[in-house]
Amino acid sequence: MLSTLLADFRIIFERDPAARNWLEVLFCYPGLQALIVHRVSHGLYRLGLPFIPRFLSHIARFFTGIEIHPGARIGHGVFIDHGMGVVIGETAIIGDYCLIYQGVTLGGTGKESGKRHPTLGENVVVGGGAKVLGNIEIGDNVRIGAGSVVLRHVPSDCTVVGIPGRIVYRSGVKVNPLEHGSLPDSEATVIRTLLDRIEALEEQVQTLQGQREPELAAVHRSYLKDSCRLSDREIQQFLDGAGI
Repeated sequence: MLSTLLADFRIIFERDPAARNWLEVLFCYPGLQALIVHRVSHGLYRLGLPFIPRFLSHIARFFTGIEIHPGARIGHGVFIDHGMGVVIGETAIIGDYCLIYQGVTLGGTGKESGKRHPTLGENVVVGGGAKVLGNIEIGDNVRIGAGSVVLRHVPSDCTVVGIPGRIVYRSGVKVNPLEHGSLPDSEATVIRTLLDRIEALEEQVQTLQGQREPELAAVHRSYLKDSCRLSDREIQQFLDGAGI
């Protein structure tokens, strides 16, 4: 257990540029504190002690805002960054060197018994507010975007975004856990494609109307220019803000 706790402690300095000294990390990082309590409560849970392991996890939840069931299996070098609102279920398994942000839920989808929570491989990054639900397997080096809801198995070396989560990138390169701004946006891509198609159809309609009724075509072009074109300020601001 000591080597595991040391790995949990050291990984914070590797992944958090705000970590400056060991006192600050030990006393001011709730993710580390919750993991320390969990290591103890998990050991007692495996011994079959009633009440005490769950009570320890409840105390840790009160002080840190992180709820980890004592039955969850967590590898070494795991970093729960900030951590407020994190929930990790009883049968969840988290591999080594995973990075979990605030608001993450590793939960179940029903009242079935047995394995009902997700299994995370090594070096998995779960973005803030993401929900990984059910008895599913997340492969090694997977990145789950903030706010995503993952309900299906994910192979290794992938990026998952959206609701429900979709695999939008696959590579053999290990994920850099701190490059949050480089995640692709599958919804934005689809919207951009649909808007391009609408614009092309509008041009075809104008061409057909221009061949038949020049006057009506001129009115129609004026209407499109004034109210429906993608260059409208409101639409353009939306597209720019969404990164589409």
